[in-house]
Amino acid sequence: MSYRLEIRHFEYFLAVAEELHYRKAAEKLYISQPGLSKQIKQMEEILETSLFERNKKKVALTAAGTYLKEEVKFILNHLEQSKKQVKRIANGQLGEIRIGFLGSAMQEVIPNLLLKLQQQFPEIQTNLEELSNRAQINAISSDRLDIGFVRLARVPQGMQLKKVFRDTFSLVLPKNHALAERGFKGMEQLSKESFILFSQDYSPLYFNTVMSICEDADFTPIISHKSVHAQTIFKLVENNLGIAIVPTALQYGFQMNVKFIELTKIPQRAELSVIWKTDNRNPVLKHCIDLLVNHNL
Repeated sequence: MSYRLEIRHFEYFLAVAEELHYRKAAEKLYISQPGLSKQIKQMEEILETSLFERNKKKVALTAAGTYLKEEVKFILNHLEQSKKQVKRIANGQLGEIRIGFLGSAMQEVIPNLLLKLQQQFPEIQTNLEELSNRAQINAISSDRLDIGFVRLARVPQGMQLKKVFRDTFSLVLPKNHALAERGFKGMEQLSKESFILFSQDYSPLYFNTVMSICEDADFTPIISHKSVHAQTIFKLVENNLGIAIVPTALQYGFQMNVKFIELTKIPQRAELSVIWKTDNRNPVLKHCIDLLVNHNL
């Protein structure tokens, strides 16, 4: 008897691939364990390859199964998004744009984009998710996001990157710190301070830029803490656990006992870019890119 791959095969396979346990996967799918096993065996027969290694103690993915897991996640994500778009178009809506972002993008760039979208395309729905640079790259690659706002110098092949915002950096000091803006002459005054930085994994470009700001002043910063959230960094500074350097736009929206000194005389700038996948077929994407790139948000 010949069979064809169907969506249920993919769904059943992904459940087992994620759980690596047939009983748990069957419960998750609300089907019987023998029925699930039969469907997986049928899928393997169609593909003419083993997807799982099974014994009495454990279930593990084969090399082919590991590859297929990521492909199936992409297929099901894309199918779900297509179903949503069809429903919105049928209901007279234009569609949805899924946006990833770093926290600093929420200060100016994203609010401006959302305002323009609301004015020009009021039926476009937006879905926002704050993620690290790397998480945004992964989500866009797997079709879980349409665009991202990142601080990166380059992106993987198949993606586009355009700078959309250029900002200065600012020092973040405890409110009671002896150094004031009018007494600030240069970064060398802070060479003995402990610094609190965004994690290098969170934003390598930011981390390396801050290091270069200090190196230009002939010192390597003493790093006491790292974080992925601006509020955490400001809280650590507020409690005299170090000082920080952040994009100037991040100072707005936080009410803490810290003060800022804008670093206007250094060459480094905090550049925010928008990224998207070249072959993304979401019809809403073009409107967003046009607003960002051609209208100088």
